Amino acid sequence: MKSIIIFRHGKSDWDADYDTDYNRPLKTRGIKAAKKMGQLLKKKKETPDIIISSTALRAKNTAIIAKKTGKWIADIKYETMIYEGSLNKIISIIRRQSNKYNIICLVGHEPILSSFLFKLNYLNFTKFPTAAMARIDFETMKWNKIKLNKSTSKVNWFIKPKDID
Repeated sequence: MKSIIIFRHGKSDWDADYDTDYNRPLKTRGIKAAKKMGQLLKKKKETPDIIISSTALRAKNTAIIAKKTGKWIADIKYETMIYEGSLNKIISIIRRQSNKYNIICLVGHEPILSSFLFKLNYLNFTKFPTAAMARIDFETMKWNKIKLNKSTSKVNWFIKPKDID
């Protein structure tokens, strides 16, 4: 089985001084949420084997903070195609990963992350808030064979930072 933990970046600071959306930083609330989610995966014993993050500043910082706080040993790989990417591009990135990884953490943006859950007809889903995570399990041992459909994949869990004590 292969699993993807999709992780939306933490709350960004719209009032900060930045030149483009790509360089918008995290708000203090976003930093706290990234820490909380990093610790959550450690407690669940579901830390990723690799982290694939958008290159946008808020996503990169979310990945770095979660990894550090949760003491994940995974390397971070940055992918420019995640920022403003399509669902097909994201799936393409995932399918190119080495089969030595069993759990991938994908750090990205809306609306692409919602597309994962929508494609799986995840009925408990309404929106993908900042710093939320969802784990999707795939009935395959090869990344290049994953398919987003209800018969070969399922949403194992969906957690928002405010759901954690």
